[in-house]
Amino acid sequence: MGKINTILLDCDNTLVLSEELAFEGCADLINEIAKTKNVPLQQPFTGESLIIEFVGQNFRGMMVSLQKRYGFDMTPAELDDYVRREEDVVIAKLREKLVACPGVDDVLAKLAASGQYKLAVVSSSALRRVKASVEKVGQAKYFGDDIYSAATSLPTPTSKPDPAIYLHAMKQLGKTADECVAVEDSKSGTLSGTRAGIKVIGYVGPYKEAEREKMVKILKDAGAVVIMQDWSEFEDCLAKIERGEV
Repeated sequence: MGKINTILLDCDNTLVLSEELAFEGCADLINEIAKTKNVPLQQPFTGESLIIEFVGQNFRGMMVSLQKRYGFDMTPAELDDYVRREEDVVIAKLREKLVACPGVDDVLAKLAASGQYKLAVVSSSALRRVKASVEKVGQAKYFGDDIYSAATSLPTPTSKPDPAIYLHAMKQLGKTADECVAVEDSKSGTLSGTRAGIKVIGYVGPYKEAEREKMVKILKDAGAVVIMQDWSEFEDCLAKIERGEV
């Protein structure tokens, strides 16, 4: 096994507590689309109901799923327009209210100070949104230009669980899968990293207590080799992987 020298981090609800804010903005827009397209929703989507269903998927991915489910169509131009609008709505919310995940800043500072690891962000969200997020909470200094977005950085936009964004990030960084560890909080993200051959730490910190036990199982089933309840456990989780125990 190669020596681990690269930590690839998901952004939403791994570095920053953005999912609830983002899904609030997103729900408003999806309800508007449903009205425009005469889609009979049983009840309007809320941030919370969207999260339960689509955590880890980007807006484009959600739209594809919803079109299939409700049998409506959208032209590529329409979809692009909504994707841009969703980005604007969400970025405005994040700039106003976003905070970092508890304990992550200490870990990033320590990793950066050690000089042993390359740090990069690998997200499904649009690049502009990811950059706005890490800038707002003061984490941008750890990543420089090493921020990769499944929605923006690839020739064809995609979303996790497709491993394309992890494969792209490793190629850009000149790293192999056994030099990397990923941190992910969702099933789709964990599958994406695992399918790219990377060992994934599953992070369940931001989930409500009632959801947490279920998420531990979901992330393990998706391939996470170790589960982290809180960022204070990161060093232990990484050490386990580095020793080859998991």
